Amino acid sequence: MADDLKKGLEGVLVAESSLSHIDGDEGTLIYRGYAIEDLAREASYEEVLYLLWYGELPTHDELDSFTERMVAERAVDEDVLATAEALATADAEPMAALRTVVSQLSVTDPDGETDPEDREATLAKSRRLTAKIPTIIAAFDRYRDDDEPVEPREDLSHAANFLYMLNGEEPDEIAEETFDAALVLHADHGLNASTFSAMVTASTLSDVHSAVTSAIGTLKGGLHGGANQNVMEMLKEVDDSDKDPVKWARDALDSGRRVAGFGHRVYEVKDPRAYILGEFSESLAEEAGEMKWYDYSVAIEEFMSEEKGIAPNVDFYSATTYYQMGIPIDLFTPIFALSRVGGWTAHVTEQYEDNRIMRPRARYVGDKNQEFVPIDER
Repeated sequence: MADDLKKGLEGVLVAESSLSHIDGDEGTLIYRGYAIEDLAREASYEEVLYLLWYGELPTHDELDSFTERMVAERAVDEDVLATAEALATADAEPMAALRTVVSQLSVTDPDGETDPEDREATLAKSRRLTAKIPTIIAAFDRYRDDDEPVEPREDLSHAANFLYMLNGEEPDEIAEETFDAALVLHADHGLNASTFSAMVTASTLSDVHSAVTSAIGTLKGGLHGGANQNVMEMLKEVDDSDKDPVKWARDALDSGRRVAGFGHRVYEVKDPRAYILGEFSESLAEEAGEMKWYDYSVAIEEFMSEEKGIAPNVDFYSATTYYQMGIPIDLFTPIFALSRVGGWTAHVTEQYEDNRIMRPRARYVGDKNQEFVPIDER
């Protein structure tokens, strides 16, 4: 029966999870019961990591201990940096470089090939991956600009340390707060494509590094993690065209193009994360005294929402938020991975605890009963 086919597994339940929940009709997102609005505005990324991995928000002492262990894992080995430098020299695409280096980290991990169902070892690997990915991304970016990497600092938050390693300057309070909130907002989002990819890999009882490498490869696609980069490139095209942004959007749709940053597989209304990032984008614009990127975004959002009935997703305002912080456009997707690794590893850990190998089926629609003809007779 054709009606039992679910292309893209849409609406198919494959797992139970206590990590995050999306209500697409109401436009809400929660992590372990906590509203994303509260977490983004009140909790640090480190607190959210602890929540995802251990099931509850930490006390002061628990957070201090957790942060201390995270900080201790930020540095990466020289051979890993050498790989990042070689990839930068070869002009590798940033997500391809990240995928390669993350895979290499499995070789140097102290827990090596431990039993995937060893929860403590899995969480230790998750902690190292999450701590080291910012160092890798920042080093890669500096290498391709012919600069030396900036060593991580122990006195900065996860968010501030990345911006410091990227730019060589300690970020101001607004930049740190904004970037930290962005990391919180991107930390998890149900069984999105990259998370599901990680879970499929983990379901074979492969290791955490393999699962995260799979997730990075999935996030690399333009229909998933690459969307915020597409948004910023679109806004730059609007700026270069000297057109009113609404006219540009209308002309783009009339010519059959998509307007990047709109629509979502789950949300029927505006993505709750877009509300928060829109506020940060506006604040950064006001601080810089340059409102055009934010103004373009608002004008296009109003046009798409009022005339087309389509609401923006998280990528729409994360693009201008990152761009106004001076982050290179092609690092937007690696930064997505920098945050989402927390959610990926939480889901992988959950998968290991009640594992069953992922093995869906496909309906065969090809030929049958073909008569084989030897090669000399073809």
